[in-house]
Amino acid sequence: MVDTTTPRTTRRRIETRRRLLDSAVEVFSEKGFGRTTVDDVCTRAGFTRGAFYSNFVSLDELFLTVWEERSDAFLASAEATVDEANQDPVTSLEEGIDRLLELSAIDDRWARIEWEFTAHALRTPGLREVMAAREERISELLLRILDRAMNHVNLRITDRAAFAAALIAVHDGTTVQMLIEPDPDAARERRRNLFLAVVQTYTEAAAS
Repeated sequence: MVDTTTPRTTRRRIETRRRLLDSAVEVFSEKGFGRTTVDDVCTRAGFTRGAFYSNFVSLDELFLTVWEERSDAFLASAEATVDEANQDPVTSLEEGIDRLLELSAIDDRWARIEWEFTAHALRTPGLREVMAAREERISELLLRILDRAMNHVNLRITDRAAFAAALIAVHDGTTVQMLIEPDPDAARERRRNLFLAVVQTYTEAAAS
């Protein structure tokens, strides 16, 4: 069978998909995930419902696509930061924590969207399992990067599952604190100290 797809058609499809994704994030942020409709996204992007459904099955799939993109971008940045440590060595665990925390700057717009979708997923049969599977994938990829990061400070992870769970719990909990507390600097310092405590709890000196 001859492939009749042209580069222009492919490029147009990619651009359409990108506009739908970006427009959805804007509308989710303004209206809330639960109050956003497919028509809202299409109107913002300037497309018809047909364009939407030729790219996504539902708003759930669209959100999961955005989430995966953001996760992959963070993991790529984290890996690049670890690679940079080969040329610019980390002198202490605290410095290493600071470098990685710079990558996870809190985006209040995205945080609101993610929390709303999580609540939606907990009420939607099958969706919670999809999110759990994706969280597991992200955790495993992050742990591979952290294994390399720990090498720079001569540490090894002792309990991988607990370490990943604790990091996620601290990230999620301190995100809430930093967005609602009146003293963001104090919340930021607690965030740093909690991440440091988690690393110290679930690592030990690597064998020389």
